[in-house]
Parts: sequence; structure tokens; C-alpha cells
Amino acid sequence: MIRDAFDIDVSGLKTPCFITDERLLRRNGEVLLNVQKKTGCKILLAQKAFSMFSTYPILREYLAGTTASGLYEARLGREEFGGEVHIFSPAYSREDMTEICRISDHIVFNTLSQWQQHKDTVKASGRNISCGIRINPEYAEVETDIYNPCIPGSRMGCRADSFTDELFEGLEGIHFHTMCEQNSDVLERTLPHVTEKFDHYLRKCKWVNFGGGHHITRADYDIEKLIRCIDFIQDKYGVQVYLEPGEAVALNAGFLVSTVLDFADNGMPAAILDASAACHMPDVLEMPYRPHIIGSGMPGEKAYTYRLGGNTCLAGDIIGDYSFDKPLKAGDKLVFCDMAIYSMVKTNTFNGMPLPSIALHHADGNIEIIREFTYEDFRCRLS
Repeated sequence: MIRDAFDIDVSGLKTPCFITDERLLRRNGEVLLNVQKKTGCKILLAQKAFSMFSTYPILREYLAGTTASGLYEARLGREEFGGEVHIFSPAYSREDMTEICRISDHIVFNTLSQWQQHKDTVKASGRNISCGIRINPEYAEVETDIYNPCIPGSRMGCRADSFTDELFEGLEGIHFHTMCEQNSDVLERTLPHVTEKFDHYLRKCKWVNFGGGHHITRADYDIEKLIRCIDFIQDKYGVQVYLEPGEAVALNAGFLVSTVLDFADNGMPAAILDASAACHMPDVLEMPYRPHIIGSGMPGEKAYTYRLGGNTCLAGDIIGDYSFDKPLKAGDKLVFCDMAIYSMVKTNTFNGMPLPSIALHHADGNIEIIREFTYEDFRCRLS
């Protein structure tokens, strides 16, 4: 979503700084709560995308719990969010599984061999843990291979030909995650592959987890089609449907504020910022994608075009080319959009770059600095 309506006063803000807007977070929450009310499904926060736990008291008003990609995220969900705690990982160590069983309500295994390896630990935990298996329906519409879990040779999930009733015994759910930032029409086309290949085992399930990648809070998202998909599976198999989006929870609800430090010109004007693509928004390089900046245009669209880059030694630390109505000058603040999801969780200190501060813009207009990082945060990472 391209937006230029920005009413947060960042003039006195020390940068770089991530700001999450409570009002926008709640707007997303209302959309997700409405889907749950209409279908009876349960939506979880995928913490791999957004784990700013100071906002968990807000999000627990709208969501049923959290899902984790490993022990630490599961512990964070249990300690800070409450509700249901789900976990999926490509593999679990025996040491981690003991603690995972103490804090998790659902455990999803990536392979049937992992289930066989750990099922006795689950049973011995004394807790009512519901276990499931991740499937690979061998169908996905994700164009970027690094995010496609169904490409040939993928390590994610089990194909239908690996299942037997004996290996499935004791499992209560099926999980599939085949989408990435997509609309509900993709889910609609995916479900026949799931039901045709795994019908026999779906009929043994108590729940089905549709995974993440659902851009439910995006302006053009077809919510009614999502509702029909959820209702279809719940009615056909008598199961509880779960969804675990990360992006949809905090989509367009966060910003990264940066300051222009200096300029260079080797064929085109370049502005050097105190925010780095490599350190502070690595998905810009990995995905790749071009985040919108408040008040900016495409190259050549406005009067003054600049290449924006970070303050590291990496030659490719380039955020992108942007145009502005007025010339940039040192000290100007630039506000990058949609920076709550994935950016904060992926930050790093390459080159000794300081991590951005973390702030929450409350509904009453107050900006609360949640966390500031210092030299000690860098120093203690490796020794």
C-alpha cells in the first residue's frame, strides 16, 4: 500500500528508529478478529515476522495465540502473549523437545520420522499436547524460489506417498504453508491439491492449519473468499481451522525513520543514510523489494532523484532509487513504510552498525521508546 498520510511527529526522534503505530495495529486486529467471528477459525501471530512483545497486550485482544519457529519464540509466546502456543520447526533436538513440551499446546513435525523420534517425549510430558504433521501438497504459486516450500528438493513437509496409517497414528492435525504475501484466490487453488492428496488423513484430524502467507489485511484482499475456504474445510472434515499469518498482523503498521548523513555522486546523486538495507531491512536485498518512503516517487517522477544507500562498507547496501519534490539535505529525515514485519526481527550489526531503536506510537499520540541499543549490544554478540 502506497501511503503518504503520516501524522507522527518524528522531528525530534533519534534515528534510526522503528516505530509501530498502535492505531494501525488495531485496525489489522479488527479485520482478523472479524474473520474469526464469522468462521470460528483461530488466527495466531507468527512471531517469526513480528515479535515486538511490548505490543502483545494489544494483539491478544484480537488473536488466539502465537506460533513459533523454535524454542525461543515458543517461550516468548508463552511468557508474553498467553493463549495457545503452537510451534513448527524443520527439526527438533532431543534437548529442546523436553522444554518445548512444557510450554507448547500444538507441536507440528516436519517429517514423520521426527514424530516417531519424539512422540514418546510428548506422551511422557503429562500435558495434553496436540501434535500434527506438515504436508507438502507439491503445489505453490510462490515465484521467488527462496520462499517457495514446494520446489523440487524442498526440505519442508511430507509428500502424500510417505504417509501410512501406522506412521500417522497419534497425530491430530495437518499443517500446510505454501503461500507468501498472497491473496485468497491462491488458497482457493491450493486446497484441491491438499484435499485430493491427503483426504484419507484429513478425515482422521481434529484440526487443519493453513499456515501463513495470507495477506488478509491488505486493501485488495478477498476476505469473503477466505471465509468460504475456511468454511469448506471445517464443514467437510469437521475440523478446527487455524491460520498463522505474520505479515497480516502488522502489515503497514510500522515505519523506519532514518536521517540523511551525506551525499556522493559517481554518475548520479546518492544519499547516504544512517539506516542500512543490509543491517536494518535485509529483505530489501533478499526478496528483493523497494519500500515506499513518505513523500517520495519513482525515479524521475519528481524533480530530484537520488540513490539511497546505507552507511556500511558493502557496495550493494542500496535501498533503491527515489525522487523527491525538493533537494535532500543532510539532516533530513526519511520515513520508510511497512517496516514492522520481518525488518525488526532480521536486523544485524554488520560493520558495527547500531541497531535501530524500537518505539511504539500510542493511540493518544505519545511516542514511547521501548528499547535503545548501545555498544554493549554489539560487543556481547560474539564473545
